[in-house]
Amino acid sequence: MSRRSIALTAVITATAVAGLAACGGDDDGGEAAPIAETGDPSDATAVAGAVPYGPVDPVTAATLAENDSITVIDVRTPEEYAEGHLAGATLLDFYEPTFAEQLAELERDGTYLLYCRSGNRSGQAASIMADLGFEQVYDLQGGVVAYGSAGLPLDG
Repeated sequence: MSRRSIALTAVITATAVAGLAACGGDDDGGEAAPIAETGDPSDATAVAGAVPYGPVDPVTAATLAENDSITVIDVRTPEEYAEGHLAGATLLDFYEPTFAEQLAELERDGTYLLYCRSGNRSGQAASIMADLGFEQVYDLQGGVVAYGSAGLPLDG
């Protein structure tokens, strides 16, 4: 193998690994890296006991969802949403071709709580939002499956 082939293989491998890591929030409940951290006590993190932006457990997500300054976004399909969702959640279907454009239309300085069924799609959505410059994004680890298992109520 030539040096050029080895270098190309290394670049392709590194790109693939980085792409997989960017998906975050996998179905096995793996820990995703926080989107951003803040020390400002005047922001929404104070609601959840200074939880840094990024992945949150169901109980913390329930507390955050009660805060009117946080936009709750369900990234599941309309059918999944109809089966039960967090109170006040806005539906943005991850599988819609315009999903990334819909995220891009949101206020960059807003605070968001994302969730899906298991944490996979919301983890990917959080990564997209981070790439778009959003810093105040929470991601419900384990999605509505974990939320329901924690005994927390869903609307719908």
